[in-house]
Amino acid sequence: MASLPVEALLGIYLGLLTGIFPALVSGALGFVFKYFTGVTLPGLGVVVLAVAVAGVNGGLLGLIDPTIQGSPRLIVAVTIVMMLSLYAHSQGDKLGATLPKRFSLRSIGRTTLSMDVVEFVGGMGQVTVTAAGSVGDIEGYPPLPEDVRATIRDGSWRFPADLPLPEIERRLAERIRSEHDLADATASIDSRGRATISAAPSSGGLSRRVPAGQRAVSIAALVPTGIARGDRVRIVTDGERVEGTVVSAKSDPEGTGPAAQPARRDGDVATDGGTDDETEERDAEPAAPTTTGGEGRVTVAVPKGKAPTLLRADRGRVVVLARGVRREYELVSLLRRAGKRIRRLTVASGSDLDGRTLGEANVRATDGVAVLAVKRDGDGRSGPAADGWTFSPDGTSPLSPGDELFVAGTTDGFDRFRGAGQ
Repeated sequence: MASLPVEALLGIYLGLLTGIFPALVSGALGFVFKYFTGVTLPGLGVVVLAVAVAGVNGGLLGLIDPTIQGSPRLIVAVTIVMMLSLYAHSQGDKLGATLPKRFSLRSIGRTTLSMDVVEFVGGMGQVTVTAAGSVGDIEGYPPLPEDVRATIRDGSWRFPADLPLPEIERRLAERIRSEHDLADATASIDSRGRATISAAPSSGGLSRRVPAGQRAVSIAALVPTGIARGDRVRIVTDGERVEGTVVSAKSDPEGTGPAAQPARRDGDVATDGGTDDETEERDAEPAAPTTTGGEGRVTVAVPKGKAPTLLRADRGRVVVLARGVRREYELVSLLRRAGKRIRRLTVASGSDLDGRTLGEANVRATDGVAVLAVKRDGDGRSGPAADGWTFSPDGTSPLSPGDELFVAGTTDGFDRFRGAGQ
């Protein structure tokens, strides 16, 4: 018999020679079980199967003979086979857990971000995206102004690194459009976080915000703090009052007058506060632009007949009107506080409500619910109320299959009413 080191080396050789095929079988079984069933194959079963396959493989290779069976090399070879099988099984199981269940040829060739550009801040990965080269133009739009092009080219944007690359590209394009008030923007990001950006300037930005049939008129005034686009205001001039919707505004908080305000594109609104610190998190959505208050000009959309009134005035006073609360929301809130809910139910054919009126059904007393509105389907009926809505119906309103009822009441009342109506 050979010496122990030689037996160990022969055992390693035999284990590697006979363990390749069992390792492939173990890895394939681990992947198939994890990928299709989500279940991890027990390691003991994998080892038993691998040793059995290795025995068959060794017998076919003529390696199992009486001299080998009684030598230490067999123990070493079996140990090597088991180690290879367990390692292949773990790798197959890991691959089955990470491989996506659905993929396409497009997703196979999709670019992913390199880990070299990912920064970990507070345990969260972030990536800084910068522009790669000059900002291009979009076909069909006028060229981008050079100042805006330079600002975008020198800018940088931070995003969570765990987002898919297409989502980062979409967010980058949306952020560029919103920050620079552009008509359109596209972005394509490579694995190093460099973005190829194309953008188009906004054309007719102010005119797109003026409703049809109205005119946008600018007037000098003391602009209140916090005015934003869409606010309803009243412009008070000498003997006239005109109400309109704000489409643009600018103000000078220093009080030096509108002439000291730097020129801006139509539709710009100064922001109230803010900071230019680049170290702050920039992934948050930008706040709605508002005025800072002070002397300035406000542009409002007013009816065509009211526009000359503001054009004749040199100055006006701006009064911000209350937007108010919609009454239907107040009603729902009051019902909820009283323990009531609103449900939509349908009258079923053959039910207790089929062919009866609300007065005959007496749902308020029987079921404890109130019918707020009825929407009729108009099937087989005629008359002004054959198809459409009827609010606050009286007791003479007939019900037919297919009618939708909006009722208010308690949960128990709804259960009783469902039993009668459906």
